[in-house]
Amino acid sequence: MLALLATVMASPFHAQAALPQAIEAALSRADLTTADISIVITPVGDKNASHLPAPIQVVDSSSLDGDSNTDGKHQQTTPNNNNNNNSDKKPLTKPSALVTIEQQTIKKHEQELHAYTDDPYTYQSLESIPTILDDHSKPIVVNGAGDNKNGNARTDKSSIKISFSPLLNHQADIARTPASTMKLVPSFIALDTMGADFVWHTRVYHTGIIIGDRLHGDLIIQGSGDPKMTHERLQQLLYKVQGSGIHHIDGDIVVDSSIFKNISKDPAAFDNAPLRPYNASPDGFLVNFSTVGIKSYPLDNGQASLTYTPKLANYNLPNKIDMRSAACGQARYSLAPQWQAKQLVLNADLPNSCQEHAFYVAYPDAKDFAARVVAAKWQALGNTLSGDVISQETPYAAQKSLKAKRGLVALPMSPLPIVSYPSLNLTQQIHDINHFSNNVMTEQVALSIGAYNQANNQSNSKPNNKAVDKTVNKGIDKNIKSQNSLYQFGKPTTTDYPAALQTIDQWWQTNLSTPPPHLTNGSGLCRDCTITAANLSELLTYAYSHPSFDAYVDSLGVAGVSGTIAAHSKRLPESTAIGRAWIKTGTLNNVTSMAGYVKGLSGQDYVVVGLINSDQALNAYTARPVLDAMLDWTAQH
Repeated sequence: MLALLATVMASPFHAQAALPQAIEAALSRADLTTADISIVITPVGDKNASHLPAPIQVVDSSSLDGDSNTDGKHQQTTPNNNNNNNSDKKPLTKPSALVTIEQQTIKKHEQELHAYTDDPYTYQSLESIPTILDDHSKPIVVNGAGDNKNGNARTDKSSIKISFSPLLNHQADIARTPASTMKLVPSFIALDTMGADFVWHTRVYHTGIIIGDRLHGDLIIQGSGDPKMTHERLQQLLYKVQGSGIHHIDGDIVVDSSIFKNISKDPAAFDNAPLRPYNASPDGFLVNFSTVGIKSYPLDNGQASLTYTPKLANYNLPNKIDMRSAACGQARYSLAPQWQAKQLVLNADLPNSCQEHAFYVAYPDAKDFAARVVAAKWQALGNTLSGDVISQETPYAAQKSLKAKRGLVALPMSPLPIVSYPSLNLTQQIHDINHFSNNVMTEQVALSIGAYNQANNQSNSKPNNKAVDKTVNKGIDKNIKSQNSLYQFGKPTTTDYPAALQTIDQWWQTNLSTPPPHLTNGSGLCRDCTITAANLSELLTYAYSHPSFDAYVDSLGVAGVSGTIAAHSKRLPESTAIGRAWIKTGTLNNVTSMAGYVKGLSGQDYVVVGLINSDQALNAYTARPVLDAMLDWTAQH
């Protein structure tokens, strides 16, 4: 007995945990073994004071019997998708504790997913991205967060933390490739170090002098690393420049993207798919994710007309294309596009089944793309430019010395920006990152942690320091104090990936106890990045009691309802987790992963992490149900 006890004690505890039968069965169907998966499921918080949003009940009005309210709102009922052999629908004792949403609404917008929208960021992921959109193609908040109109007020995150032993702990310390669940790391660290209300400010300066509506000098656009400078927002920025009185520029427009340095990447390096938007390179002045939307309109003569959003200055984009009999697919198969020095060449005729269809194609050079879009937008506003648009990774002062100026143009740079254009706040950006699994936006945020965390490094040197106000960065006050962002206060702060990743690593060592994960970028679009289930579980547990937890959890998809986990209900229609799990998914050809939060039927909240790695390519249709079973099993508790 002593020998047996010694053997047990010498073995890792997590290796002894037997997996639930439903997960074992799903592994078998997927031709996987227990060695391929790491799982950690841990209770978190007080079941009587949940930090999670209200559960969502998906209803189908066509199956309801006439007890709908006359105003069209259906009576809220207890979930009928649990496995407790109680299928009777009974009114909730607390009707405010449930949010209802129509199944038809989900189906309708899933059908519209591939329709043309003006938001190419929804096509930035390797993963399938069904989501719920309103008529203006913006995400609908379906989880009762924010204003708590449904009366499910969330509790104060400053309450005492309650620690639990894991409900399930299987191979928690094995480092695995996480795919897009890695996005949970920089997105939360950004919330902690920069604050949920943080905004990026793109500032515009000028040299020379303005006489009338003419600038005799150069216009300088100082990039801030804004993750979502769409072409529409760029147009608003330039419109504000125009509103300052400048319509004509006798000089150049210089785009300074030096806040990030040496971060350009080969778009073909990851999977030899350089045209896919998820391979876009980050940049200090990233415009529209370096992506062009191409929309086709069939004509009656066997051709189709093509339109482009955004337009590129001084670049030839074909406006018509012949059609052929074929199935409509991805751009590289349907159009075979090729970006050449001065023109886009389409090497395949358009399949006639495409009809009106939108393709999203990444441009290979972020800086050249930004320069061409700026030039096109400036001209479209009715303005003129005598010089060029120059995009560079050095501050303007360095460029100035290379190009001699004379006369009025030689007057120094304006001491203050004529325009300071704020981005969407970090909460909104994090929603897009995790809900839509946007890769390049995640990289922008990860790099920004290195650039904008400088002023907070000293304040954050002690673990769990909550005394410092980190919730708001209005873009000027902190930057003035640290003299790290405005031209008039010295050279802008610059960062690269090694520095940004070191900042993330230092944050981890300061605030958490597990060894830091290994990141080579922030998005998880990498095969040399590794993380353990224990890493993610500890991070998610730490986040649960954080002041910015609402912003974090609301960024996640809801199982069976929205985000990249919406298809959970199709794979497991009777899952108890539908509407009760807030999840970030990850997918590569040999990786399937899920991590997030589940609200059990008992009212207890859980942190869930599941990482599957295989030496061979995974069949996602059979591998994902393993983790669906994990969510379902957890929700039943």
